[in-house]
Amino acid sequence: MTERVDVVVVGPGLAGLVATAELVAAGRRVALVDQEPTEHLGGQAWWSFGGLFLVDSPEQRRLRIRDSLDLAWQDWCGSAGWDRLGDGGRPGDGPAPGDGRPPGEDDWGRRWARAYVEWAAGEKRAWLRQRGVRLFPVVGWAERGDGTADGHGNSVPRFHLTWGTGPGLVEPFERAVRDGVAAGLVQLRGRHRVTGLVTGGGAVTGVRCELLAEDPVDRGVSSSRAVVGEVEIEAGAVVVTSGGIGANHELVRRFWPERLGPPPREVVTGVPAHVDGSMLDPLESAGARLVNRDRMWHYVEGLVNHSPVWPGHGIRILPGPSSLWLDATGRRLPAPYLPGFDTLGTLAHLRRTVPEHDHSWFVASRTVLGKEYALSGSEQNPDLTGRSVRQVLGRVTKDVPAPVQAFVDHGADVVEAGTVDELVVRMNALTGAELVDAAQVRRLVEARDRELANGYGKDVQTALVRAARRSLGDRLIRTAPPHRFLDPRHGPLVAVRLRVLTRKTLGGVQTDLASRALDAEGAPVPGLYAAGEVAGFGGGGVHGYRSLEGTFLGGCLFTGRAAGRAAAEATR
Repeated sequence: MTERVDVVVVGPGLAGLVATAELVAAGRRVALVDQEPTEHLGGQAWWSFGGLFLVDSPEQRRLRIRDSLDLAWQDWCGSAGWDRLGDGGRPGDGPAPGDGRPPGEDDWGRRWARAYVEWAAGEKRAWLRQRGVRLFPVVGWAERGDGTADGHGNSVPRFHLTWGTGPGLVEPFERAVRDGVAAGLVQLRGRHRVTGLVTGGGAVTGVRCELLAEDPVDRGVSSSRAVVGEVEIEAGAVVVTSGGIGANHELVRRFWPERLGPPPREVVTGVPAHVDGSMLDPLESAGARLVNRDRMWHYVEGLVNHSPVWPGHGIRILPGPSSLWLDATGRRLPAPYLPGFDTLGTLAHLRRTVPEHDHSWFVASRTVLGKEYALSGSEQNPDLTGRSVRQVLGRVTKDVPAPVQAFVDHGADVVEAGTVDELVVRMNALTGAELVDAAQVRRLVEARDRELANGYGKDVQTALVRAARRSLGDRLIRTAPPHRFLDPRHGPLVAVRLRVLTRKTLGGVQTDLASRALDAEGAPVPGLYAAGEVAGFGGGGVHGYRSLEGTFLGGCLFTGRAAGRAAAEATR
């Protein structure tokens, strides 16, 4: 059976919803297809914390944070470390489009990055506000960096939280799509698993799908893959927004780079099971070039979810800067491998220095647990997701927020104790091996505490904690006042076992600034577009090697918008 629409959009995550909304605004007929039930739109974005990267925003200025396009671009370039550029044009630009030479793997990613940072410093906030998206007034400071002015990290706080978290960001675009359904412009085709892209006359002309058996599971729960039929959908253009590979551990390990050390044997999974990379082979078969597949973004602060939704479900701690970070054997991590500073640097350090172990530890006081341990995910932040001012204010008055306390009470990774010796006994009991020496940890904690006897000191982490509290946002809700961990008034002591949590791929389909998929020679594949994570959030790698955070959702917005507008123009 063959059907016909103007455009097929593969994947109803944020990029797919934005692309479809743009197509609806242009009056195009769209089939939005996905292997999961389409009662639940929004993909990974729905589960997210809703963080957005903005530059020189009103929220920053109100907090006396001085930011600029130049500073943000310096930070982005220092983090990206692009080193796969072509040999033409200005340094760092690669071959000019259409000059006959194939682009380097980083050429289009760098162009996308410049366009994105300019958007984040300009139109982005107003564009979102026009669609009803509002922001939490406190700006967070994620990825604080590697300690160098021109290296990795954010020089200032830029992490803007959507009021309503991920669902709040998805909401206006889902509404536009469902309005398109009501207007007869959009067909929601759930339980359609795309197995191939149809080509003809040198162009992509549609998709080939397996029809999966109906399975009314809850959002995020693994669904049946029983096949009950097949269908082809013809279209003037196909926009692929199918996401990454985070739930496909075989693919993660296949492309895991040597620079990060050996891959861990055990990980927790930060995305639902349908984030499996199943569209990559069909894209490549249709002529699209896949680049930078060894670049990925996985976290080292993962916890096993006490109430899992998908297989191996993990939750990430978004830490403040105060916890002592110890490897599996109890050795303190050196700067800049501190909580919240350098995600991939810390991952590489742990995988290279203790590759035989897949976990590390935070050691802190209960005061730090309550003030500094936020949990990533819309479902872990019911106050922000539900837009409850009263509940948000309750964070300030409570000892430990309820979602964090649930991991203490019901999780598998948190232990508490009144003394260091008791704490280490429980840490070792948790892992089933005598890996951590109590005397060594006691020396570390006591040495750290002595540094707090006056306002000076030589401990880099303590100095950075004090510097962080110069930020009003950190002082209010993110960073605890410096205190001795062994002070009973701040007890008990807390240790949290941390695991690697799979999340994002930073490479993907190489695309031009119109989100057109490019072939190996750098020419557009007629009729084919890609956006969101499957396109490396733009160009096959807008982040280069590292992210500044708040950039994944923004990359879906920016590339999805470009893809929708370009596909609408191409199908006039």
